[in-house]
Amino acid sequence: MNYLAHLFFSQNTSLSLTGNLMGDFAKGVDLKKLPIEIYKGIENHRLVDKFTDQHHLVRTLKTPLSVERKRFSFIISDVVFDHFLAIHWHKFSEQNFEQFVQDSYSKLLQAQHHMPEQMKIVVQRMASQNWLSSYKSIDITGKAIDSLSNRIRFKNNLAGAIVEVKANYQEYEDVFLKFFPELQQHVTQSKIEVM
Repeated sequence: MNYLAHLFFSQNTSLSLTGNLMGDFAKGVDLKKLPIEIYKGIENHRLVDKFTDQHHLVRTLKTPLSVERKRFSFIISDVVFDHFLAIHWHKFSEQNFEQFVQDSYSKLLQAQHHMPEQMKIVVQRMASQNWLSSYKSIDITGKAIDSLSNRIRFKNNLAGAIVEVKANYQEYEDVFLKFFPELQQHVTQSKIEVM
């Protein structure tokens, strides 16, 4: 799962939102020095990622990809699932999508002093450029995937993958709509962030 989904699975507090997002930035962070709410958020992030990566439906999304992109299937589906969460938000949350997005930015920015430097930079860009709302556009979602290709330290064919996603759009959407409620149930039952 990517940024929007991890924030979706957070509790409605700045520390929980920070922890659920920090799972992607926790390398080198001394977790013992973090507030317990952030630590539990990181654990929740890891639970979401593990369940997603092991899920049989998500694994089927390797099939429609070209040989050179199959190895990046999980990265592609993580980002594309944020697109489907954004456009189907009303099916999974009673909260208005734009209100959730703006509240998330505000709360994350309030907690910057807890964040590693790279995460601060990403959160500031996310808020100023409104990344979360932009996931509604499949083309901008494709640009997010292209951006990830630049961060992979070896030569790769990840850039341009959105062309293959668009060619199999219905399959991605169907998988997401079947899979996401199962992920919701798993997170709810795990109660990692219940104090």
